[in-house]
Amino acid sequence: MAKRVITFGTFDVFHIGHINILERAKRQGDYLVVGVSSDQLNFEKKQRYPVYPQDQRVRILEALRFVDEVFIEESLALKPTYIKQYQAEVLVMGDDWAGKFNEMQKYCEVIYLPRTPSISTSEIIEVVKAL
Repeated sequence: MAKRVITFGTFDVFHIGHINILERAKRQGDYLVVGVSSDQLNFEKKQRYPVYPQDQRVRILEALRFVDEVFIEESLALKPTYIKQYQAEVLVMGDDWAGKFNEMQKYCEVIYLPRTPSISTSEIIEVVKAL
């Protein structure tokens, strides 16, 4: 049976950092499942809606050859449910979340991968706003 990996994110204003972490997440197993924060969840987390609506963000991720399955993440509290539902053996998150998901080790292995230096969606949005 394939080793299943799960990761979560907003994936708004898609950039090379997203590609890098998703490719590296896929290398942790054979099957990559991506939970995309719903528009409402993103608002709850960041007090702003994403630039691109959730249906467009899902389509972008589904188009990537190294992403096997995509779903909408409705709640941060449901992470254990999603891990079980998608039978994930590994949870991968960026190292900006280091330590914040250690409690998920009850359900699967947790790996924090380094982010791509000098790039973030929030910074890109701020630069564009300033133009």
